[in-house]
Amino acid sequence: MTEARPESRRMTISDPQVMRALAHPARIAIMEYLSSREGGGTATELAEIAELSPSATSYHVRALAKFGLVEQAPSRGDARERVWRAVSPSVMFDAGRAAGPEARAAEQALVEAHVARDMERIRDWSRRAGSEPAEWYEVALFSDALLLLTAEEMAGVNEAVSALLEPYRQRRRRADPPAGARTVSVQYHVVPLP
Repeated sequence: MTEARPESRRMTISDPQVMRALAHPARIAIMEYLSSREGGGTATELAEIAELSPSATSYHVRALAKFGLVEQAPSRGDARERVWRAVSPSVMFDAGRAAGPEARAAEQALVEAHVARDMERIRDWSRRAGSEPAEWYEVALFSDALLLLTAEEMAGVNEAVSALLEPYRQRRRRADPPAGARTVSVQYHVVPLP
């Protein structure tokens, strides 16, 4: 049984050292998994997600703990078992507009690691799309739109999309998902063009 905690607010990371620590595919996978589950996970469970051995996964979990991103959770009954949970269900990284070259490079490495993960998910879908059930094949969507916005309108679009997605977040629905629900990856990127 997990200890109830008040819902945490989004954590913003601006420290280049923490951003560099997060810019690793296994750590991204671990953070995503722990952020989407109230009960957390053990190194053995996380090893499956990170596609590493439990000992290698433990190393990555301890590194995330060192930077305050994960913490040990209450045991599920077996006192020998170490359960980990995300400190915050939502993490945002932002080096800041006035950041120096070290912070910019760390932020860029983290963005590129996330983009690589997102692109692999899209490629994976493309490889298996033909074998998916028709109802899932027909609702998958790839869309690209050029909008003409002010900075204020762009902020409003971001807020509206975030509000639209919020009720469907895996962490909220995991306890009682509707019949037929499955995990869906949504990538949302809004960037001004030159």
